[in-house]
Amino acid sequence: MGTISCVSNFIFLSKNSISPSSQPFFKKPIPIFQSFNFSSPSLQVSASSTSGKAMVGENDLLIVGPGVLGRLVAEKWREEHPGCQIYGQTVTTDHHNELILLGINPFFKETKTDQKFPYVIFCAPPSKTPDYADDIRLAALSWNGEGSFVFTSSSAPYDCNDNGPCDEDTPTVPIGRSPRTDTLLKAEKVVLEFDGCVVRLAGLYKMDRGAHFYWLHKGTVDARPDHILNLIHYEDAASLSVTILKKKLRGRIFLGCDNHPLSRQEVMDLVDKSGKFDKKFQGFTGTSDPLGKKLNNSNTRKELGWEPKYPSFAHFLGVSE
Repeated sequence: MGTISCVSNFIFLSKNSISPSSQPFFKKPIPIFQSFNFSSPSLQVSASSTSGKAMVGENDLLIVGPGVLGRLVAEKWREEHPGCQIYGQTVTTDHHNELILLGINPFFKETKTDQKFPYVIFCAPPSKTPDYADDIRLAALSWNGEGSFVFTSSSAPYDCNDNGPCDEDTPTVPIGRSPRTDTLLKAEKVVLEFDGCVVRLAGLYKMDRGAHFYWLHKGTVDARPDHILNLIHYEDAASLSVTILKKKLRGRIFLGCDNHPLSRQEVMDLVDKSGKFDKKFQGFTGTSDPLGKKLNNSNTRKELGWEPKYPSFAHFLGVSE
């Protein structure tokens, strides 16, 4: 096994390596990793900081899974804490250059470090890993316990499938009924064991992403049109997550939605009415699949003092319901 001493190219950047707009984020780069040990054939990676531990600021944030939601969290967090450093843990190196330009210091999941951060948010989906709960446990171990640890979960675990009302206190699906909800509930259990907070998010969307966009491009969908759907814009999900992080709460579960549930058909009628999309949706053809639920997060809003930027899907599209 050989040892290569190097400086991570995503922490130390020359002035010419990034755009002028992103330079202020890197005036005082933090050297997290310097020596890497590579062992063949598995290429296991370990890392150590230049001086035992890197200097981490009191408002520095680690984002595990800096995708669409994670990047918005980073943007809003930096607005609140201009001098902070933001780190993004990824399962591949495919988007590291993009993250650097956004002022996020990326590092590969397999790069081991004992560094801990005051704020940690886990935004990665379960589809990218064979052991979701263990990934969250590893993320929790990167939290120093001083600020907040937040996990962005889903509203799927709420046990309601008759288009009925559902809020923060609605019971969850029993373990064993559904592999999907089992994965989420086991992940949430780990978060709560570490005294972190969970925010269960409704269906995320923006103009070119979400259920409406998927259905629009499918044209015809084999699902019942009267199934109730709950939504929250990506920006609002990010602002809610940042609000929870800032509150430094412990062991809590919150709900993120816009309080304007719509049937699938109503969603697509609004899409058509908006005139903002080139494609035309043909329709839903299902008749027997499960119904949904009508989410209400008034308790979350009241406790956190939070309100969404987009109070409904219709408001986002600029049309009346």
